Amino acid sequence: MNRRALATATLSSLALASCVGPRGGNDVGRGEPPRPVRPAPSAPAVAVAGNALLSGVRLGPSVASLRIDPAKAGAVLAAFRTSCVALVKRSDTSGLTRTADWQPACAAAANWPDGEAASFFPRYFETAQIGTGDLYATGYYEPEIQGSQQPSLGYDVPIYGLPDDMVTADLGQFSPDLKGKTIRGKVQGGKLVPYPDRAQIQGGAIQGHAPVIGYAADKIAFFFLQIQGSGQLRQPDGSIVRIGYAGQNGQPYTGIGKWMLAQGMLAPGQASMQGIVGWLKAHPDQADAVMNQNHSFVFFKYLNGPPLGALGVPVAGHVSVAADPAYTPLGAPVWLAPDRPEAAGLWVAQDTGGAIKGANRFDTFWGAGDEAARIAGGMSARGRAYLLLPVGTVERLSGGQQGHDGQIPQA
Repeated sequence: MNRRALATATLSSLALASCVGPRGGNDVGRGEPPRPVRPAPSAPAVAVAGNALLSGVRLGPSVASLRIDPAKAGAVLAAFRTSCVALVKRSDTSGLTRTADWQPACAAAANWPDGEAASFFPRYFETAQIGTGDLYATGYYEPEIQGSQQPSLGYDVPIYGLPDDMVTADLGQFSPDLKGKTIRGKVQGGKLVPYPDRAQIQGGAIQGHAPVIGYAADKIAFFFLQIQGSGQLRQPDGSIVRIGYAGQNGQPYTGIGKWMLAQGMLAPGQASMQGIVGWLKAHPDQADAVMNQNHSFVFFKYLNGPPLGALGVPVAGHVSVAADPAYTPLGAPVWLAPDRPEAAGLWVAQDTGGAIKGANRFDTFWGAGDEAARIAGGMSARGRAYLLLPVGTVERLSGGQQGHDGQIPQA
């Protein structure tokens, strides 16, 4: 939502620190039709230290054996179609795929009827288990809070745009080993130093350097909106404006729920979004100190349309998930089999999040509204996860030498 790789986490990540960031019954899938022709070789995927390929990849169950909900399959196909513009161009840091691998499925998706989407996925994909395949899924949503574009009585929490003194450094330009890594800071005395953290910003450290694009009425509600990475401001006249992620201060994200549990402020089972909000509102004299345990601070801009994910395409409730691109190619469909039925089935990885790290770690997006907030706020699911990769991917990665259990041999 543009969650925005460094800044965000999910509501449940608030509670458990595993987040920015921007998650139903099924019918039996149809029989598996002939496999597509594999694409010609292309440039290899980009490998990074700690990725899906290095974690181990093995074939999962056939896509035809999954109980794909035809109705949801149509929505997922539509989302996959929008992702293809980026999917066939971007390097895959998971080490699993090449851009050409996606071309047959993307070409077919362009004209495939949404009503027949359940037959599309068995035709063009196979499932792959990354590492153990053990799933951990949380949830995020698009919150609505009381806010105003202009200063007004009762609206006194500043919403900052990007500061003019914040510098972003691409570390990959200095060392190949740091490819894909960035840091943010500011120049002070000729040196790059860390940018102010949340407490310092709240204390006025960036006044004069960052535009105030609006004002929130409730600092706790705004804190949670920052974690989500985008949201809606309901203004005093009832009108709605959308704001989205513009940047982040480069400071680490800390899930305050986990910290509160460690301090004895919350009992086990209370560390949901609702439990955290309830505690903060009941202890207003301590709320700032608790929220400042999260040093990360998000800057915003106005949006003219729906929230966008890290792929630069709109995220859709009940369809999009945030994932770690080192373990899941962004744009790829994924199959979740969790212990929470709401999160079961097909999704598309279209977003990232600061606390969404590692294999089989997903953040499910639930859209906007009270029901979305309720589901996302309590989502903490375990189970199994499979990536849907172009047919032939696992065989190619193994060099045709998979073990008897489908595992790619490790060096």
